[in-house]
Amino acid sequence: MADRFRITLAQLNPTVGDIEGNAAQALDAWEQARAAGADMVALPEMFITGYNTQDLVMKPAFHRTAMAAVEALAAKCADGPALAIGGPWVEDGHLYNAYLILKGGKVSSKVLKHHLPNETVFDEVRLYDSGPLGGPYSVGNTRIGSPICEDSWHPDVAETLEETGAEFLLIPNGSPYFRDKYDIRLNHMVARVIETGLPLIYLNMVGGQDDQVFDGATFGLNPGGELAFRMPVFDAALAHVDLERGDDGWRIVPADIVPQPDAWEQDYRAMVQSLRDYMGKTGFKKCVLGLSGGVDSALVAAIAVDALGAENVRCVMLPSEYTSQASLDDAEAVAKALGVHYDYVPISDSRAAVTGTLSQLFAGRDEDLTEENIQSRLRGLLLMAISNKFGEMLLTTGNKSEVAVGYATIYGDMNGGYNPIKDLYKTRVFETCRWRNANHRDWMKGPNGEVIRPSVIDKPPSAELRADQKDSDSLPDYPVLDALLDILVDQDGSIADCVAAGFDEADARRVEHLIYISEYKRFQSAPGTRLTSRAFWLDRRYPIANRWRDRS
Repeated sequence: MADRFRITLAQLNPTVGDIEGNAAQALDAWEQARAAGADMVALPEMFITGYNTQDLVMKPAFHRTAMAAVEALAAKCADGPALAIGGPWVEDGHLYNAYLILKGGKVSSKVLKHHLPNETVFDEVRLYDSGPLGGPYSVGNTRIGSPICEDSWHPDVAETLEETGAEFLLIPNGSPYFRDKYDIRLNHMVARVIETGLPLIYLNMVGGQDDQVFDGATFGLNPGGELAFRMPVFDAALAHVDLERGDDGWRIVPADIVPQPDAWEQDYRAMVQSLRDYMGKTGFKKCVLGLSGGVDSALVAAIAVDALGAENVRCVMLPSEYTSQASLDDAEAVAKALGVHYDYVPISDSRAAVTGTLSQLFAGRDEDLTEENIQSRLRGLLLMAISNKFGEMLLTTGNKSEVAVGYATIYGDMNGGYNPIKDLYKTRVFETCRWRNANHRDWMKGPNGEVIRPSVIDKPPSAELRADQKDSDSLPDYPVLDALLDILVDQDGSIADCVAAGFDEADARRVEHLIYISEYKRFQSAPGTRLTSRAFWLDRRYPIANRWRDRS
């Protein structure tokens, strides 16, 4: 009869800084693993602290508390399966990102991360010391190698583990979502399997943390690169996975391969999950947003209802004399379809009072952007007042196209605590609305069916801050703008790249200029869900005072 090894994979959702709560989750997973007869239970990278901690992990009181919690877990889990958990660890005055193996009431083995990512959202070179290349650890008679996250993206760590006797690879991760990342992960892991000839388990966490959301999708590969199992995306889950040893070594016993949703569904789930966790982990239960009758606020309202439930979402219409009847009708229709509380707060009298107060000072000057921005800032003021009075987090609703070129009013429609569509270009906003109307899933708390009526999606976008205003008066049409932004922002391309792609050079230079002069607005903007590897904030960090322009 072949040897068997059972490992319980805990694809769970930690909270940064909730060391006690994270330890309780780990203990619960261990108890379930013991009941299932597991030899080992594994949790993701840096689980005890939550991830990504940023500079918090360097605070001695913080990492000492985390280390003590791991040692306390070891004592509680002395009689049963081994427990593997990620956390900070200090040795000889150096701070490491470690994977800690708890057996027999103590920390029996430590794996120290060797390759420290220092790009996109990661600054691990700033936070940790690099650990040495090491060998496998033992659980019973089985030798396991655990490259930690980034270590699995390089061949040297896995090859060293195979050469020093590892029988399979268990890779703990804190790998945040961006669109189509699963395929990138899978290709790297297949390479490690082919190079080493060993089975591989890729364990990822789930849940939102600030702008990032971890998507799970834990999977296993057998020698040759065959997919043995896959856990769900975004859902917290526990899986008991068996490995079987035959004449050719270990193989993962095939199990459920949970289907992968398409990119549209994963993006939408990421926005819902990140908002749900951002609210929950910061202590907010309810939110408020301005519902203008436009497509952006309608999508944010739908995301909020799916994340929190209609009873926890307030939508407010704040019309001026420039607000069309169509916008009033559309906003009310969206609110009714979603089942949210809906308030109607006209701003015309407030706007007249402000312009009257300033009339003597502004005498002799024509109306311009100043008067338009007064409307937006009045709305921001009133929404913040509602947020304060009712304890509801204000959501902001600017899409990535607007965020990129500064087509938003600072201290006005940029007011808010979180922006779930911050990394979604306008052209994708339209399609995401259509996707939500056509699809419903169990993880959505909102209603099935059409929640954003077609007139909201199909009408020409307008800020409605002056008569007959259209977004296209100030910007290239969104398909052109978004294509230019993709080249200049997402691909870090040049003006020459834009021209080579068939775009007008003057449009490209104008958009590039708007990107650079809007940096100060982004610096002060609310965090929002990261959907791409070039999201505004940690992925892309530019100076505010910046005279450089591409002259090629």
